[in-house]
Amino acid sequence: MHDLRHHGDAEVRDDGSALTDLAVNVRSDTPPAWLREHIAGSLAGLAAYPDGRAARAAVAARHGLPVERVLLTAGAAEAFVLLARALKVRRPVVVHPQFTEPEAALRDAGHTVDRVLLREEDGFRLDPGAVPEAADLVVIGNPTNPTSVLHPAAAVARLARPGRTLVVDEAFLDAVPGEREALAGRTDVPGLVVLRSLTKTWGLAGLRVGYVLAGPETIDLLARAQPLWPVSTPALAAAEACVGPRALAEAAGAARRTAEDRSRLLTGLGGFADRGVRAVEGAEGPFVLLRLPHAAAVRERLRALGFAVRRGDTFPGLDRRWLRVAVRDRGTTDAFLEALGRALDDAG
Repeated sequence: MHDLRHHGDAEVRDDGSALTDLAVNVRSDTPPAWLREHIAGSLAGLAAYPDGRAARAAVAARHGLPVERVLLTAGAAEAFVLLARALKVRRPVVVHPQFTEPEAALRDAGHTVDRVLLREEDGFRLDPGAVPEAADLVVIGNPTNPTSVLHPAAAVARLARPGRTLVVDEAFLDAVPGEREALAGRTDVPGLVVLRSLTKTWGLAGLRVGYVLAGPETIDLLARAQPLWPVSTPALAAAEACVGPRALAEAAGAARRTAEDRSRLLTGLGGFADRGVRAVEGAEGPFVLLRLPHAAAVRERLRALGFAVRRGDTFPGLDRRWLRVAVRDRGTTDAFLEALGRALDDAG
């Protein structure tokens, strides 16, 4: 059985707090000073109940949608719980390997969940025909965590059917230059629900803020399942700021830098190919997935050398041969590659 509740932050708690964090997919130089100051400025309004109208309108404008198609949530994780509890579905399917919280939320809500496992030999790329026709809820990430594969928007849209809800987790899409293959903002795909997170690019995991884009009927259904005032005033301030022109320009620059840093990491990892290290090809997210010999031992040795990486065996479709590594700056990458070489020596 896979531990669906294991996430990257477990690697850097307690005795891992002093490690260089390559286990959590949050941009390391965030939140920027201007965003911290903006959030701090919202604290003067804490005596009032949160009013999400301005943030909701800002998100809607960012994606060219009416506000009726936007729901603000306490992170994308809340959205998965709302979908699991509010939607009346008979045969939900989760496309794996991917972020495990959607399946965990569905199971907690009493659903029996079918899995479609993408295959290593296919590069973990989506085959729409592999999803059962009878599925009335399909969940897929794009780019997918942990494989870092960016599926073509056309292929993902082919999963849509009348009577089916298609949930696309785009939590890392703003880390892709130009947001290629995004479905956010589309209104021509039946049953489409897109989830976005402001946690990753802006370093706001502790604040909990994200949003859902969907048809008005679905948004209304999910909103009725939320508690009152589900998103705090500081989180609303962050949401409004992070979808403005200045923030979008900064995020675009960060995406370009991430692509450059990922290229350096992949080039360095290629130097270990003769030792059995293989990165999933075509990575487009701010992380890469590695298959390597003695992965569990290498992970423990890396911890001793000061680096935390994410184990892969908690993801359905993967096993103990896999590790996920977050993309970081040049200096951190070079230090990690040196440590990896030592870890491979010791583990082998």
